[in-house]
This record gives sequence, C-alpha cells and structure tokens, in this order.
Amino acid sequence: MAAAGAARKRRPKAHFAAAARAKRARGGGGRQLEAGMRGILITCNMNERKCVGEAYSLLGEYGDLLYGPEQFSDQEERLSGSEREEEEEDDDDDVEAALKKEVDQIRASTEQKLRRFQSVESGANNVVFIRTRGIEPENLVHHILKDMHTTKKKKTRVILRMLPISGTCKAFMEDMKKYTETFFEPWFKAPNKGTFQIVYKARNNSHMSREEVIKELAGIVGSLNPENKVDLNNPQYTIVVEIIKNVCCLSVVRDYVLFRKYNLQEVVKSNKEDAQQKPSSVTEETNSKVVKPEAEEENSKEVTQENKNEGELETKPKGNGMLTA
Repeated sequence: MAAAGAARKRRPKAHFAAAARAKRARGGGGRQLEAGMRGILITCNMNERKCVGEAYSLLGEYGDLLYGPEQFSDQEERLSGSEREEEEEDDDDDVEAALKKEVDQIRASTEQKLRRFQSVESGANNVVFIRTRGIEPENLVHHILKDMHTTKKKKTRVILRMLPISGTCKAFMEDMKKYTETFFEPWFKAPNKGTFQIVYKARNNSHMSREEVIKELAGIVGSLNPENKVDLNNPQYTIVVEIIKNVCCLSVVRDYVLFRKYNLQEVVKSNKEDAQQKPSSVTEETNSKVVKPEAEEENSKEVTQENKNEGELETKPKGNGMLTA
C-alpha cells in the first residue's frame, strides 16, 4: 500500500511540469496576440515552426547589427539552468514541492527582463507574430528588406511576407477610429503630409467591412491634413491594416511597392524597375508626405482567393479605388 501510494505521488509531478511547459510552448500565460502589442507579422507557407526559427535567426542577426547584442541578466541564466536541471530531478520529490518549484519558475520568468523578440500565438494559420520590445519594428523590417533588395541574397525559405506592426487595437470600427486619430499623426498630421494607399486583410473575422474600414481610415488621414493625397501606383506611405480575429494590427510603411509588398521571396529577384527607384532611408524624417481627405470609392471589384489554405477572400478594386494587398 505504501509503495502504491508513493507511486501515485510521483506520477503527478511529471504530469504537471510537462503540462505547464506545453502550455507555455502553445502560447499560454499571456502569449497570444492582443491589443496593445507591437511586433512583426510574418506569413509563411505551411510550416509555422520552421518560420519561427527563421524569424528568430533573421531578426536576431539584424537586431544585433542595429541595436547591439541582446543582454541577459544572471537571473535569466539561472532560470534557464534550473529548467534544464528539472529534467534530471529525482522522482522522489513530492507533488507539492514540484508544483511549488514550477510556480516559482513561472513567476520568475514574468518578472525578469523580457526578450527582444518573442513569438506569440497569432490566431490564424500560416501567420506568425513576433512581439518586439525596445526596438522600432518598422525601422528593423525596412532595414532587412533594404539590405536584401540591394544584395539580392536570399536568407529565408519558408517566410513569405514580413510586416512591421507599430500598433494594435481592438478590431471594432469605433476602437479603430479612436486609435488611428492619434496613431496616424507622425506621418499625416499638418504640417506633415504624404501620398498614401491603404492595404487591408482580414483573417478569421467576419464582422468588419473592408469598404467601411478603408473609407473611415482614409477620411481620418484627410482630416489630419487636406494635402494628403491618394496614390495607388507608387505612394510614399502604405497604411497596412491586418485584422486577425478581434485584433487590428496597424503600420505605416515605406517602399511597399519597391520591396514587393514586403515579400522576402520576391524582393531578392532582379527587376529592371529597381534601377528607377531608390529605397528611402531608414532614418528618413517622416515629415514629407501627401494625401486625399476622402477615400475614392470603388466602382467595380473582383474577388480573388489569396490563400487557399486559409480560405481568405481578398477584394481588388478596378479603376481608382483603394488598392488592397
């Protein structure tokens, strides 16, 4: 009886420890995309695990170049070592001690300095979100694309597009309007001005209207400065709107056309048009721009399927409507 009781006490230890680690690996404990986050949204081709690995490698390489090597505290090193030692522990520890240790480690991991890049659950298939801390995602991604565009050196295999996300809010029209009135100011509020287009994509969301979002956001840009103008061919700025479930991800990027819609596979390909365009500087001031106060309405549209695996529909207007990517 005593032996049987000891066996029952030993079994839950491994179970609870493994369950806690699995939860963290799946993105548990607050590691999900939510309003208030900044980072980099990455699309891939059916291999999210490899995509995360490529993203860490690529972002780590350029992050070290721009911001210096990432520094870790002694506490982080001790925590990492204690996690490894846990795998080698004796099964003689009782359940209470094992659970207490697990809770202490989780608490310590939340109190310590967070990593520069951290993968979180995006909420959509073939989409990875890397949360960033202490860096400007738009400058980092622009630097990566500029270097790849110049060298034509392919550095990834499964990553398709890499979009910086400078701000997130709840994906409801009133929340988006209130948020973007301030968010757009650095680029479009007078005396700043610029030519722009809006690209829109929604995943696992059916309550938002693409036409309404584009119209409202373009109206906000116009209200900040009537000199802002729409340019669908080669705008100075592209407003990226990526909606996943109930989270709206936003950014204002440069060289969107030149860098092939921020597609890492396409930007390394040679093209005669490249010789006629020069990428903007990473440290370029955001003062010079142009835009139209109201959105130009679309007269006719054709619906195409961008990603058959996700079953997401995308509309592309013909004529002088807002271009979506």
